[in-house]
Amino acid sequence: MEQNKDLDQFDIPLAKRTSLETPSSIFLKKLLILFTFLLLFFSLVALRMIRNVELKPLSNSNSEAERNDSNRILGHLPYEEISKDKLVLIEPNIEVHVDMRDSLLKMRDEAKKDGIYLVFLSGYRSINLQNEIFYSLKSIRNQDAAERARVSAPPGYSEHSTGFAIDIGDATRRETDFETEFENTDAFRWLTKNATKFHFKLSFNKNNKYINYEPWHWRYEGSIEALKVFEASNREL
Repeated sequence: MEQNKDLDQFDIPLAKRTSLETPSSIFLKKLLILFTFLLLFFSLVALRMIRNVELKPLSNSNSEAERNDSNRILGHLPYEEISKDKLVLIEPNIEVHVDMRDSLLKMRDEAKKDGIYLVFLSGYRSINLQNEIFYSLKSIRNQDAAERARVSAPPGYSEHSTGFAIDIGDATRRETDFETEFENTDAFRWLTKNATKFHFKLSFNKNNKYINYEPWHWRYEGSIEALKVFEASNREL
């Protein structure tokens, strides 16, 4: 009994759990987790940005192509009708945009100096006139709309409505007017060599997938307004 009493006089220390983690180590662990998370986050953001940059040009080009195709009617792009106050008469029944008059007449004069005689067949055509031409072909040629569109634009889709288009023939070979045989004339050969000097361009060449080859049909691209009008067409070339 006395021995037990003596033992009670001493405080026996209790076992305590100790941890190796200090406040500083806990902070470092949290900081490491945060750094890992931020690194992963910014890596994903950078990857997505790189992917968008790579795909954007392709998607833009595709959307532009789709937009151009959706604007077409039977292969033709739309054109607004030119204001009457911008038209000038160069010959009886032939009007053109005032911007192209001087270049057109100068081209004819220069061709004449080389012994080539250009004749102007058709210039500006109103949408109403184009409507008559397009739909009259149905009864004359017994063709459906798609077939007619290969040789004549639907109303509202003709370059002639802009005033910047001109149909040209050879004055010495009138049987080739509006015919592919015009390409075999001296007039066409001269135009092929010299038309660009006067800012004229063949509209429908042999590579056009929508419209038949028209060696007589030329358009003017020598002014800002003309370039804007034909921007969509040139973008596809």
